[in-house]
This record gives sequence, structure tokens and C-alpha cells, in this order.
Amino acid sequence: MDLNLAGKTAVITGGARGIGLSMARALAAEGVNVALLDLLEGVGDTAAEICTEFGVQTCGLRLDVTDQEATEACFATVREQIGVPQVLLTAAGIEINEDSIDVSAADWRKVIDVNLAGTFFSCQAFGRGLLDAELPGSAVLVASMSGVIVNVPQWAASYNSSKAAVAHLARSLAVEWAAAGIRVNSMSPGYVLTDLTRQILERQPELEAEWVALIPQGRMATPEDLAGLVLFLASDISSYLTGQQIVIDGGYTAV
Repeated sequence: MDLNLAGKTAVITGGARGIGLSMARALAAEGVNVALLDLLEGVGDTAAEICTEFGVQTCGLRLDVTDQEATEACFATVREQIGVPQVLLTAAGIEINEDSIDVSAADWRKVIDVNLAGTFFSCQAFGRGLLDAELPGSAVLVASMSGVIVNVPQWAASYNSSKAAVAHLARSLAVEWAAAGIRVNSMSPGYVLTDLTRQILERQPELEAEWVALIPQGRMATPEDLAGLVLFLASDISSYLTGQQIVIDGGYTAV
């Protein structure tokens, strides 16, 4: 099945590692030009490696997604360097696990700012570019199954709340921008073995067995397990699909 993505431009926030990087590589393999936006200093080198491997145009820009003006500036640079983005994947996000009674105002605001405000600012810049160019597009917002259920045994009310809000942000923008041909959906992964997840498990190794025991498929996902869904949502194959939250969790939320 031809996804017909070759030659399009995609922006991936949080694109220097984890889910973001894996999805950037999956898009590049389909001939998509990719822009990686990330706080990590090596984001430019990572983009250059993708360019060399897949022969697509790339750029890598450092960005704090909570900075609205900087986000607009990065999207403007992407438009100048590799074209108007018609695909967006918002993979930038953080999680702070704490008992709610102990959560500080600073920690609460940091999680909400990165996960929700940062996602909105990226969508805003993406949508503005498409509206100005009168082009259709598809945004895939990375939410989480944690926006549908409450993970145990760790507590993360700020993360759970932020991801539930991301899913509803996708629905809200999907309706607002539908007439312009801009689709917005959210992807809600379950437990994924990213570098950040491994760091959590290094500190609390007992969590892995507890998590896996609750997953009907008996394993955590790899970032690559999400690629098929992202490519489907990014392509015109899903042209009538918008405003939806798609959970991809190995069956975790089904039981």
C-alpha cells in the first residue's frame, strides 16, 4: 500500500530520542523530510544522521516547547529550510512520579507546561503554517493510556491529567480545523521501552514485573511498535479519520 508521503515535511518534537526519534526514522524511510525539535544539544547531529541514512532533507533545532515565541521561530525556520510541514508528531513530554500530597507547585506546573502547553504551541505553529499556505495536514499528538486509566503502582496525577488534556486538545483542534483539511488525532501508547522508561526502571526495577503482569500481550512496547499507527495517521489513507484518541497498549486498558 502506497502511503504517498514522499516529499512531504514533518516536524517531530522530542525528536532526538525515544518515540520521537523512532517515528522520525519511520517517516524518513517513507521519503518524508523531517525536522527534529528537541532540548538535547545533539539534535542537529541526529538530524544529519537521518539525512545520511535515508537521503531526505532534515534539520535539527534546539527548542524548549514551552516557549511560544521560540516555537513559532523554529517552525518558520523549518518552512524556510525544508518546506511547509504537513505532518506533526508531538513527542516532547516529561513525567514526574510523586505522591500527590507531596507534589510542589513547580513540579505540577512543569509537567502541565511541557506536556500540554508545549503540545498546544507546536500545534498552533503547525496550523498557522498550513492555513497561511492553504495546505492540508495531519497532526498526531502523543497522549498516553495514562489519560484513560490510572497507572499503578506509581502515582503521577500531573502526568495523567496532562495526557488526558492532550487527547481532548486533539479533539478540539480537529473540529476547529476540519474545514481547512487539517486533521488532528492523538495516539495513546501504553508502556514503551524508551531511554526514559529504562531510567525509571533502573531506579525502581521492581516496576517492570508489575507493569508486564498487567499487559495481556505480556511485554512492553518498543518505539518501533508505534510506527505503523503513526504512518497510517500521517498519510491520506486515514483522510476521514480526525478527532480520535487511539490507544495502543498491548491490551492493558482492555482489562
